[in-house]
Amino acid sequence: MTKDLKDKTLAELEEIVTGLGGQKYLAKYIFSFIHSLMISDVNQITPLSKTFRNKLITNSFFISQLKIIDKLVASDGTTKYLFELHDGNRIETVFLPGRTRCTVCVSTQVGCLMNCLFCATAKVKFKRNLTAAEIVDQLNTIAKDVGRKVTNIVYMGMGEPLSNYDAVLKAVRILNHPDGKNIGIRRQTISTCGNADGMRRLANESVRPRLAISLNASSDSTRVRLMPINIKYPILKLLQAVKFYQAKTKMRVTFEYVLIKGLNDSTSDAYALTKLLKGLMCNVNLIEYNPHPGCNLTASSPATVKRFAGILEKAGLETSIRFKMGRKIKAACGQLGADLK
Repeated sequence: MTKDLKDKTLAELEEIVTGLGGQKYLAKYIFSFIHSLMISDVNQITPLSKTFRNKLITNSFFISQLKIIDKLVASDGTTKYLFELHDGNRIETVFLPGRTRCTVCVSTQVGCLMNCLFCATAKVKFKRNLTAAEIVDQLNTIAKDVGRKVTNIVYMGMGEPLSNYDAVLKAVRILNHPDGKNIGIRRQTISTCGNADGMRRLANESVRPRLAISLNASSDSTRVRLMPINIKYPILKLLQAVKFYQAKTKMRVTFEYVLIKGLNDSTSDAYALTKLLKGLMCNVNLIEYNPHPGCNLTASSPATVKRFAGILEKAGLETSIRFKMGRKIKAACGQLGADLK
C-alpha cells in the first residue's frame, strides 16, 4: 500500500489520521493543502502540530511530486509538458488555455497497449499504469506552473484510461472533491478507445464524468485496421455497451472520429456512420489526423472534412470539427509520445 498522501481520498486520509491517534478533522487540512494549495512537503501542512507532522514522516508518509523535464509552448498558448516519474519513466501532458476555461489533457499510463495505427503513443513501449497521485499531479503541477485555475480535465493523453480503471476513477473523485480542486464532474471527460466492459462498469458508478469514445470507422473491417481493440470489442458490442451506459445514466456520449484520407473519410463512410449512431444521445467530434514520425497516413482535406460534417449534420447529428491546437509542438490528438522511446 502506497504511503503517498497525494494518492489518498479524504476518507482514506481520515483512516490514516485516526490510525495515528489524531482527530478525524485533521485529514481535511491534509487533503486541502495538497490539492488546493498544491504543497508537496508534509512540514508545510501548518495546521497540523509539529508532533503530528513528525509522526506522519516517521511512519514513512510523504507527498509525491512530478518533475518537469521540459515544456514546449505553441503560439496559441498550448503547452506540452514532459514529466519524469519517481522511477525514471516519462509521460507527456498538455495544457490548453482558453478565455473562459483552461483544460489539462492528462496521461493515465506510461505508454499504451492499444496499438492504434494513427497514434504516436502506440510506438511507446508500455511500462505501467499511473497511480491516482501521478494522474492528479499532472494537473496540480501545471496549475502551479502557469498560475491559472484549471477548469476542465480530459483523460485523453497517453494510455487507455479504462485499462487503468481504479486509479482513473480515484483521480476523478479526488479532483471533484470540494475541499480540493473542486472540478465539476461534468467538466471531467474520460476518453476510451472502446473498452466496452469498462464503459459498463462506469455506468454503475456514483460519480459519472463525461464519456468520449474513439470510434474512427463505420465498419469493423476498417476499424480493426485502425484499432486492434476492435477484435475484442467490435462495433456492435461497443454500441451495445453505449446503450447500456445511456440506459443507466441518461447521459449523452461523444464519438471521436479521426479523418484519414482514403481510409475512413468517404461519403459512404459518413452515411454509414449516421446509421450506426441513429437513436443514440450523442455528438461527434471530427478530428483531422495529426502526423507523427513512423506513420505514413495522410489527413483528409478541409473540403472532405467539411463535406463529411455536412452529411452528419443533415442527419441530425450534432457535429464539431476539433480545432488544431499544439500540432507544431507535437501536442495535438494522437501525437503524445512522438519523441519518447
